[in-house]
Amino acid sequence: MHELVVTGNDPDAAATAAASVDGVCYAADPDDRREFPFRTLVRAMTDDPDLLTPAAAVGTYLAFSRVIRERPLGSDPGTASPGLTAIFPMVHHPRLTHAQGDSHWRDTHVPLALRHHPGMWDYTQLSVVATLNGPSYDGFALVAFASLDDMRERFFGDDHDREVIRADVAKFADTERSPRRVITTETIYRQRPPLPAVTWPHD
Repeated sequence: MHELVVTGNDPDAAATAAASVDGVCYAADPDDRREFPFRTLVRAMTDDPDLLTPAAAVGTYLAFSRVIRERPLGSDPGTASPGLTAIFPMVHHPRLTHAQGDSHWRDTHVPLALRHHPGMWDYTQLSVVATLNGPSYDGFALVAFASLDDMRERFFGDDHDREVIRADVAKFADTERSPRRVITTETIYRQRPPLPAVTWPHD
């Protein structure tokens, strides 16, 4: 399904925007002062995109979500989800078109990621259909782990896992232009993937 995805740097604005449209909010640790391409990401389905404007200081995208793996634990709406989510912005390889890079990411990289990221318990690809404003990305990989220790120690099982993944990413992504990952906490205000705050038909 298609979603609006906005990125910014204000966690309060992101939380307020996500809550207003029953969306999903991802926010980096405010105490982590490293340089990131953005510090928040909001996913939503809404017919009033202006509600997301305060959270869209960095970029706005139309994206198609592909749920690859879902974690075994849920959370109450409006509370932090268990674990941590690393967001990887992706720019396609310069020798490929967007469509070619995206199809490789979807069809070839997915089975490798499932096999070679042993600690990954949740994985969604947000394939960018259109960049409405901000930096041009081809997608966002949302890769989640049960804990920071799992992210650090079980992102790869061994050196072979690391080499397989790095070699494959280099085939479909521009590793020089794709920014560093952003480690975030997720909050789901209704469900994920998001649905419109109001649905039809009504009685």
